Amino acid sequence: MRYIPNLFSFARLALAPYVFALLWRRDYRLALVLFGVAGLTDWLDGLFARRFATTSRLGAVLDPVADKVLLSGSFLVLALTGAIETWVAVLVIGRDLLILLFAAGAFLFSKTRRDFPPSAWGKASTVVQVAFVLAVVAQIASTIVPLQWLTVALTAWSGVDYAWRAGH
Repeated sequence: MRYIPNLFSFARLALAPYVFALLWRRDYRLALVLFGVAGLTDWLDGLFARRFATTSRLGAVLDPVADKVLLSGSFLVLALTGAIETWVAVLVIGRDLLILLFAAGAFLFSKTRRDFPPSAWGKASTVVQVAFVLAVVAQIASTIVPLQWLTVALTAWSGVDYAWRAGH
């Protein structure tokens, strides 16, 4: 159980290049499914880490890195293919680069180790960025089928979760 959250983060990192390739090839239906699965791994790693108290230093670094790789790469490819306006991608990627620069500076120039826990605004930003990419790709794909299956999966999973909570 201890390593499950990190496995979800590694899965998100592993899915990212495939999502980028599919977006580049304009295979939006499959990109939508894989991006949705990758987004689900983000939610699951947080759920498992909190529910089973399996947070780790590696996970505290790996989770945001996986988020930034998946989202920044997706925004970059969508901008390069003309699916979104370039300035939107510049803003998202620029913010992430600034965060990384500040964290690196604090790491290099500080005598004590500093943690950078995610803020509520950062979490909200990530959720909205994921929703935006999903919406853009869903619109381009002109299909609701992948979102239908994501809805089915999340609805079923939340039902299992509620049942599990009720039983304990």
